[in-house]
Amino acid sequence: MTKIVDNYSAFNEVNLSNARSENESFEDYKTRQKQNKEITKLYTTVGRDNFKQMFPNGIIEAIKKSKEIPQEELGEAK
Repeated sequence: MTKIVDNYSAFNEVNLSNARSENESFEDYKTRQKQNKEITKLYTTVGRDNFKQMFPNGIIEAIKKSKEIPQEELGEAK
């Protein structure tokens, strides 16, 4: 029986380091830390399998797509 290898990486291209990068402003650093905290909290809450269903291409793809869509199109209240 062959063993199926799952190469899914939920945190691919995500900078989870607690250290501030050399060219990163303090505001960007704090935003990244808050975002990392929310991502890891969601991952631990829903589990790996559900996270994989929610974000099949990884969380970075979802974040990039959410930044492209204006909030007015999503129907957010102002």
